[in-house]
Amino acid sequence: MRFGIELPPQQRVYGGFFIYSFCMGSLPPRLPDIQHAMNIGEGALGFGLIGAAVGTLISLSFAGPLLERFGYRRALLMLIPLLALGYALATFAPDPVAFFLLLVPVGLVIGGIEIILNLEADRTEHMIGRRIMNRSHAFWSFGFFSAGIISAVIAQSGLSPQLHLLLMIPVVVLGVALILGRFEPAPHRTGGSTEEAPRFAMPTLAIMVLVVVTLSAVLMEGAGIDWSAIYMKKEFTVEPFIAGFAVALGAFTQAVTRFFADPFVERYSPTIVSRFLLSILGVGATIVFFSPSDWLALVGFGLMGVGTSVIFPLAMSAAAQRTDRPAATNVASLAQISFSAFLLGPPLLGYVAEHFGIRWSFGIGIPLVILSLVFAGALGAKPIRHEVD
Repeated sequence: MRFGIELPPQQRVYGGFFIYSFCMGSLPPRLPDIQHAMNIGEGALGFGLIGAAVGTLISLSFAGPLLERFGYRRALLMLIPLLALGYALATFAPDPVAFFLLLVPVGLVIGGIEIILNLEADRTEHMIGRRIMNRSHAFWSFGFFSAGIISAVIAQSGLSPQLHLLLMIPVVVLGVALILGRFEPAPHRTGGSTEEAPRFAMPTLAIMVLVVVTLSAVLMEGAGIDWSAIYMKKEFTVEPFIAGFAVALGAFTQAVTRFFADPFVERYSPTIVSRFLLSILGVGATIVFFSPSDWLALVGFGLMGVGTSVIFPLAMSAAAQRTDRPAATNVASLAQISFSAFLLGPPLLGYVAEHFGIRWSFGIGIPLVILSLVFAGALGAKPIRHEVD
């Protein structure tokens, strides 16, 4: 049965990324309320958040063949509404252990959606003959921004996180029906390897250098998602809307940068663009760490969104272009380690916040940015062209 709006293939992919991140973006602005309701510190909250990371890593490692057999269309139409339901149920957790356990299935669903949407973006760009991956991830950021703004307004109204996220379920179901109701998976790429990818691709020294380049960006992106609202609430006692807006602002500046980044990479080079963005990230993290006022901290979060925008995609392209072993193996190796850092690092920053102060959740990124700048030359000096052969 087909329903919803008829859209070109690439726009369906954009819509899928948007709705998916819209589900995810509702929770972070409500974390201060959830923390307050549980009466726990940042370390305990961080432990709870690790549940989603654990589930996602399991799903990314093992869900691929299951999704292929089940069918991407059926899986996507089921998983995104399930994600909204999972987040809603997690807000009812009475303590960090229950929060952890309720977020594990959320992570399992996230991993499945990640596999489907990223493969669809790759196959769709091959089918239509032009790149859409960076723009797809821009729509992910736009979806997260939209949910963040809505959540900030709802938090300001005083509505409980539980009722808020329950009300988001029918909104998500309607969005999935309208935008993805006519979704059909794109055909497999022709001429690709048919060998099964390894569960874990051992990194080479060159891949570890690329991990170092991406580490500051993935860690600070995750820190902004998990801790910016709590930072604003704790350091400046701002209204709930401003706390939620900090989450949304980083997503918005990240989205805009991702949307327009490709021409700059083509005109200059991955190394030059990455060093420019890493410098902006360093300035943003420094502002957040030292900020004496809420408005200046917001500026810092906005700059961090710009700085984290395309470092990881540039590193993925650099890994794919290496000739020491198959491109898929190098890409998998970088993705597994960097994505693990993105998922596990920010929740663990809760322990840093609890013992040294919430500002250190962002201050810890400053030396990492310097380290990334030192090794940014590994991304390559030649511009990356984005035509499909």
